[in-house]
Amino acid sequence: MIEVEEKYMARCFELARRGEGDTAPNPMVGAVIVHDGKIIGEGYHRKYGEAHAEVNAITSVKNEALLSDSTIYVSLEPCSHYGKTPPCAELIIRKGIPRVVVGSPDPFPEVSGRGIQMLLDAGVEVVTGVMEKEAVELNAAFMTFQRLKRPYIYLKWAQSLDGFLDKAREDAQTPATVLSSPATLRHVHHLRTKAAAIMVGTRTALLDNPSLTVRHWVGNSPVRVLLDRELRVPSGYHLMDGTVRTLVFTACDAENRPNVEYVTIDFSHDVLPQVLHQLYVRKLNSLLVEGGSQLLESFLQAGLWDEICVETAPVLLCSGIEAPVISGCPYDLKNHNGHLLQTYRQKLH
Repeated sequence: MIEVEEKYMARCFELARRGEGDTAPNPMVGAVIVHDGKIIGEGYHRKYGEAHAEVNAITSVKNEALLSDSTIYVSLEPCSHYGKTPPCAELIIRKGIPRVVVGSPDPFPEVSGRGIQMLLDAGVEVVTGVMEKEAVELNAAFMTFQRLKRPYIYLKWAQSLDGFLDKAREDAQTPATVLSSPATLRHVHHLRTKAAAIMVGTRTALLDNPSLTVRHWVGNSPVRVLLDRELRVPSGYHLMDGTVRTLVFTACDAENRPNVEYVTIDFSHDVLPQVLHQLYVRKLNSLLVEGGSQLLESFLQAGLWDEICVETAPVLLCSGIEAPVISGCPYDLKNHNGHLLQTYRQKLH
């Protein structure tokens, strides 16, 4: 029986991942409806603001008469509140589905056990905790955002074999050292589609004039975040072009521009908690930090990270900007034609 339950829950996870990059700040959720050992309906949460997984799964069932003798598997606890859509728990009850199997409880305060209780109060059989660890990991950003009241934080950098991020440069006239291969560049841009926001510091913005958009993968570009205390980054730089929503954290007063918002913070106090709080209130549930070295080191020293991706290129620079040093064993290791991709993860809270 456990193997059967896990088979259908694993299918929920597969479906849920189809919504990657489109559901935030909502979680990715998949649902499967089973009657007499056969799947009669499937669905997933496609996009923030649209129908939830349970609704799409129920809608896909051709013969609704079978629902009264079916089980619905859901990767996350069905919601119990009116948000942008009606409560899924209420829909399950109304359709007469007698049994619900849940991967993980929902930590969102307006749900958090209420969906399960609503089902139980209506006489529905509820099974919880099926592949719960995997269900939580599926929505690591959502879980962290709800529990810690801050975005899920990715740190990413590319380094040479001898541990340098780049050659020492004084101005933007000297091009950056290219360390990524076409394959690893696609990996980075895929990671960008998973993040709600992407952040760089002043020096990186000045030297590299980055766009921080998604170009080598299919998906949405994250909100761009710039730390620029004295507003040194010129208005003609890519980050200021208004093509993608951009937040500039500064100590100066400045008028907002189209799609560029200036957020004043106190640089005499810890900066990172202030930035993370502002991202939290804007419902940006994940943050990818791409540089520079000082900014990455600040996050590391503060212990403010959940996942780190380090690319090590098969080149020697011999000198330059030193890469951050991280200890411990990687969670995952891949080799792309000599370019090593190491992923480190903190334990989920």
